[in-house]
Amino acid sequence: MLSRCIGIDPEVFAAEYWGRKPLLSSADALPRDFGDLLSPAMVDELIAERGVRAPFIRLAKEGQVLAKDSYLGPAGFGAEITDQVDSAKVLTQLAAGATVVLQGLHRLWPPLIEFTHRAVADIGHPVQANAYITPPDNRGFDFHYDVHDVFVLQVSGTKRWVVHEPVHLHPLPDQPWTLFREQIAQRVTTDPVIDTVLTAGDALYLPRGWVHAAQAMDTTSIHLTIGVSATTGIDVARAVLDELARTDEFRAPLPLGIDPASGDQTAALAAKVIAQLVTHLRDDAATLSASAAERLKKRHGDRTRPEEIRPLATLHATEQAATVRVRLRRGLNATVRHDADGRVSVAVAGKTITFPASCAAALDDVLTGRVIGADDIACLDSAGLDTADGAVLIRRLLREGIVVPAT
Repeated sequence: MLSRCIGIDPEVFAAEYWGRKPLLSSADALPRDFGDLLSPAMVDELIAERGVRAPFIRLAKEGQVLAKDSYLGPAGFGAEITDQVDSAKVLTQLAAGATVVLQGLHRLWPPLIEFTHRAVADIGHPVQANAYITPPDNRGFDFHYDVHDVFVLQVSGTKRWVVHEPVHLHPLPDQPWTLFREQIAQRVTTDPVIDTVLTAGDALYLPRGWVHAAQAMDTTSIHLTIGVSATTGIDVARAVLDELARTDEFRAPLPLGIDPASGDQTAALAAKVIAQLVTHLRDDAATLSASAAERLKKRHGDRTRPEEIRPLATLHATEQAATVRVRLRRGLNATVRHDADGRVSVAVAGKTITFPASCAAALDDVLTGRVIGADDIACLDSAGLDTADGAVLIRRLLREGIVVPAT
């Protein structure tokens, strides 16, 4: 996936550009277009035929987000939900210069669902996909910065992008551009780092914090924004601090009689707690690191979604468990634990599923990504499982959502 968004070697990108500076990649250095991910016809289908609802769509013009009733409404008998897109209203707003933003396409549109799954695997951070449709000579948003990295993929039309250096480097999610309006207004009076027109097949990488604005040229512009929410050192520190909540010492109250107006008192208390923290981190670093890692793993799992399950196909596969071949669901954070009682547990998606010890080897094979069937389980396991036992395990793994049929 990453190679579709950049025109250089991924290792060079990781070392020199990721989180550091923008990268402009022309269509000559990339796959020639992004039409398999989105196209004008696909945009029309999403707006006119897919029953898109807020907040999966919003409209903006000249820096102002439009009122929802200007593009939403009920969909008639049998679908009286009032927050569905009204395609006629969208046409009116587009004709008046509004930008349409289709949000969360990694949850709605099959090509981008697959694309973002692969992006998460490549990048290692949560990924989302939005589309921006801007009529000629218009722009949706003023100069601003994003609190996540973005890969801009120009689908069709042309759009001018002007990019300036950050006024606040590496902003966190609770540090939006609106906190720095004056600094941004001053920054955009200086020479930009990038001033270019993207045409179909071009791509632009912007680290979070880089100030930018974009305007369609003489044709309607459609571009995809692939957003990446990078895990940071602050996230690691918060995971460690959350783990310290298990420690009596850090849950204990501070002394009575503290004068909150006394800078000396509060500074002394802060220094004391910091010293305790440093000692604890030094003496219990290995345990804290392992526990924080588990918290970060859970956080990643909470912010990404594993491959979706097709319920009817899965039920059919359970009926064919003796012959169906299966694989681990992509993006599923699952771990095997060998319990003291000889059984084996799989921890996944907030639940723990226990299996007989005889299933351990087969479970290890599944979680390492191998495609297996009931016959493989009977052959691979040294605990005496036969094909019938293998079919029982395959059926259980399918019903628990750990595996999906391999195609």
